[in-house]
Amino acid sequence: MNLILKRFFKVFKKLIIGLLCFILVYVIATLVLSYIPVNTNAEKGDIVVYVNSNGVHTDIIVPVKNEVKDWTGQILYSETKANDTLAKYVAFGWGDKGFYLNTPKWSDLKASTAFNAAFYMGTSAMHTRFYKNVKQDDSCVKLTITKQDYEKLVGYIEKSFEYNENGETIWIANRSYGQYDAFYEGNGKYSLFYTCNTWTNNALKAANQKACLWTTYDKAILNKYK
Repeated sequence: MNLILKRFFKVFKKLIIGLLCFILVYVIATLVLSYIPVNTNAEKGDIVVYVNSNGVHTDIIVPVKNEVKDWTGQILYSETKANDTLAKYVAFGWGDKGFYLNTPKWSDLKASTAFNAAFYMGTSAMHTRFYKNVKQDDSCVKLTITKQDYEKLVGYIEKSFEYNENGETIWIANRSYGQYDAFYEGNGKYSLFYTCNTWTNNALKAANQKACLWTTYDKAILNKYK
């Protein structure tokens, strides 16, 4: 019995040490790779987009419609409670579906939801929100990009949705945080290495805008525009 216990504690000790080493490497990699900038000489243009953070999660905010893209063909006003057709901007965010739908507040977070999200076991969703106006502040930065770069951004966002057999976005009915937002089925899976903020960072990279080499948190992205 003592031999079995000794072996158990020996294995347990190795697991704990391995876990701590993984966490340490993960934190260091996040800090270092988030610090390294890409696209530092991004070309400026006439199309205004924003990067917004709620303190944890980032969104890309773009015009509802312009010469490049009319989002109202895919993101319907009628799929929000407000059904407000006067909105000028629409925000896009990507994330774990279970986390998005079942954790509107941190107090609602369940261990099973966090585990599934962290270890590539869930599915994803796109969160959209309409805005009449967008205010630039410490948590919302304004970018002016070229038509060519916006086309690339649009393409990136479009690929983040899942589509039905008719090529339509798949609305997750009657699930929202407020009056102006809606959820849709997403493409891809969330993990420790690909978070909602990694998605935003990659969106900026796809559009040739300033971004981190790799990151998982919002402040690293916003800091590139200070």
